[in-house]
Amino acid sequence: MISVCLQGHEFKNEIFDIIKLFYRDEEIIFADQPREDSRGIFIFSSLVENDGKVQSLLELEQDGRKFSDQRELICLNDGKKGIERKILKREFKRQLYLFLSTSLNEKMPWGMLTGIRPAKIVHEMMEKGLAQEEIFLNLKEYYMLSEEKASLAYEVASVEKGFLDRTSQEQIGIYIGIPFCPTRCLYCSFTSNPIKKYERHVENYISTLCREIKAVAEITKQKNLKIQSIYIGGGTPTSLNAEKLCSLLNSIEAGFDLSAMEEYTLEAGRPDSISKDKLIAIRNSRVDRISINPQSMNEETLKVIGRNHSPEDIVRSFELARECGIGNINMDVIAGLPGENLNMFVNTMKEIEQLKPDSLTVHTMSIKRASRLNEEREKYSLEGEKEVADMISLAQEAAVRMGMHPYYLYRQKNILGNMENVGYSKPGKESIYNIQIMEEKQTIVALGAGAITKVVYPEENRIERAFNVKSVEEYIARIDEMIERKKALLL
Repeated sequence: MISVCLQGHEFKNEIFDIIKLFYRDEEIIFADQPREDSRGIFIFSSLVENDGKVQSLLELEQDGRKFSDQRELICLNDGKKGIERKILKREFKRQLYLFLSTSLNEKMPWGMLTGIRPAKIVHEMMEKGLAQEEIFLNLKEYYMLSEEKASLAYEVASVEKGFLDRTSQEQIGIYIGIPFCPTRCLYCSFTSNPIKKYERHVENYISTLCREIKAVAEITKQKNLKIQSIYIGGGTPTSLNAEKLCSLLNSIEAGFDLSAMEEYTLEAGRPDSISKDKLIAIRNSRVDRISINPQSMNEETLKVIGRNHSPEDIVRSFELARECGIGNINMDVIAGLPGENLNMFVNTMKEIEQLKPDSLTVHTMSIKRASRLNEEREKYSLEGEKEVADMISLAQEAAVRMGMHPYYLYRQKNILGNMENVGYSKPGKESIYNIQIMEEKQTIVALGAGAITKVVYPEENRIERAFNVKSVEEYIARIDEMIERKKALLL
């Protein structure tokens, strides 16, 4: 356990995030007073303002040793209090990271960065007109990213920029959620329910969702909004039978004006949910991109994580999709799955390379609070940081061999090895929706149980949200309320 005492500031979130980089499995508590005994780990942080200058004092006690650092952080003299506080927070995080990194002799691949979207910082520097060399210098020397991560963030932002620069304010994305799966995976925290258990609700859910689609379509027409992309996710949309899947796809095409649409993705995620009649229904619709997500090509791992399919099923599903005329297929894998070692991950990447998907999303295992893995963590073994980092490097090498480049990037809390999730694609196969949802430059209207609509006001650097309830039963019962929330936000 780590006891933390703060004086002169309330930057609890910032100090919590930085401490967690170095002490990932420790509980952190905040105390009102410095402690008097020497048990456990203790961190003291104070900020004192005097004559417009802010002095920082940091102390760490651990294993009978004491480290301390005192310095001036920033001069407050331009009167722009809002900007100053933001800068002060950033400087505070930086000094705390430097202090712990030096004291513990440990560096993080992403340096002081703890946010979800590292490429956002690169975009901000690009918008200020900084040259590539200046951006690299800032990433490595100020934010303290490794050479590899600085290069990754810059390359992703450079690809994204081409898409973001041509985005107009009237363009939006549409997300449609199907909260059902064949089974719930060990690591999953999404709004997802076993479809057999919820079978009696599926028809009502789809008819309710179609009502929401019709209502939102009317709103988009009233506001003259142009749909750039649609993404049907979940859950597993192909857990629906072919008839209900057709009904959903027909409702989307009948309701929305798709004349300006550039991309339409449907997650066919689980191979045990894919069949020829569903793939034909997809091919006959406006959908032009699907995602088949094996996560691993090792049978032992698939059983551990709760998947009811084999590696052979993954291959058959992929080949069947190609035979049915689907020309743009993404695949997802996860590095660091429970019980999976480096050699097993190498096998996964070899199998993926043979299939030759058009894009590849490489996730790093993240232990999510609402997952079964978090609840039963003691039952499973996870690889160490070096092994996970090696997996990420191997995946990047495989992506390059397949002619892909990184095009979007995000990080999560409790991610193994302080790594990241990266989307790779062949040129021209980048997912517009993934770029837009990640960089938050575009309004995304989200439909279905648990969906979150985000309305972006770029001139004000502001986002407003409307939440749909997560429960399938509540969503069905309260659909009028969900529609009114969107009307209030969008009209």
